[in-house]
Amino acid sequence: MKAVMLTGINTMEMMEVPDPGKPAKGELLLRVDVVGVCGSDIHYYTTGRIGTQVVEYPFTVGHEFAGTVLETGEGVINFKPGDRVAVDPAMPCYRCDQCKGGREHTCRHLKFLGCPGQAEGSLSEMIIMPSGSCFHIPEEMSFSEAALAEPLSIGYYAAKLSQISKGDNIAILGAGPIGDSVLISSLSMGAGRIHVTDKINSRLDIATKLGADSVCNVDICSAVEEIKTCEPLLLDIVYECCGKQEALDQAVELLRPGGKLMVVGIPQFDRWSFVADMARRKELSIIHVRRQNDCMQAAIDLISSGIVDSSLLITHTFTFENSKQAFDLVRDYRDGVLKAMIKMEKS
Repeated sequence: MKAVMLTGINTMEMMEVPDPGKPAKGELLLRVDVVGVCGSDIHYYTTGRIGTQVVEYPFTVGHEFAGTVLETGEGVINFKPGDRVAVDPAMPCYRCDQCKGGREHTCRHLKFLGCPGQAEGSLSEMIIMPSGSCFHIPEEMSFSEAALAEPLSIGYYAAKLSQISKGDNIAILGAGPIGDSVLISSLSMGAGRIHVTDKINSRLDIATKLGADSVCNVDICSAVEEIKTCEPLLLDIVYECCGKQEALDQAVELLRPGGKLMVVGIPQFDRWSFVADMARRKELSIIHVRRQNDCMQAAIDLISSGIVDSSLLITHTFTFENSKQAFDLVRDYRDGVLKAMIKMEKS
């Protein structure tokens, strides 16, 4: 089969690779129909690493995807060939202390698609996945919409983990796909006023259309001053969704005493820092968000309900042969890109 593989920094090629073979017990052989380009894919594309996870070339990335069941392994009773599925790219062991404690996303032996040393990614024609990682999607849901379920599940989990309450006033720092997923999810959970910041006006325009009460381009105005004008008592929760130190500093300033800072973004550096005196005096809770945990079905339900306007989120679509163009576009933040999808069908 064909796969698009990273071959070096900012380089990728379509290559012939072995077919996945037949699915084992409890597994599904899937045809990959659509793959979304994620920010973490771009980290690997541009730097070859995220933290201690370093790419050994060639390597296939991609983990946001939807597909069609081609064949089922022994013991699979809830799927059949032809079924359309959204896929959770995480493959936990279900045996370790983390899995048994309900934390499958921090499984001691977790394998995750497109992570070096764990599993090749989904940017290929076919792939084998555990049936437990696959979710049926409604007939009316497109594969592109289904591929949104994984990033949306992260935003849903971040809002859920923050224990957001009805009427909580919040800020989302970073209006990329994950920030918008937090926005959509927090609205569904009854958030009060929502303030969104970014450096790209087109993304702020989308956030406004999705329901943000105010937006701020941090290259033009001070997010802290703008939001404090609206929120003199400061905010209940701030979600850092861009992986930038300046955003973390803004979050600490914007939170009320007893507020929660949710660290969602993936930085390209190795260490965060914060003003210890301010964080201590406010008694802030600082909570890291690691992907998602048991939120895929909730994300699929949000999409199928019509709450999620995929036409706002999916801004670009590319063919499999033009995968590199998709990665370059997302890397460079060009042409108002928010979410780029790669359709695997032949051009």
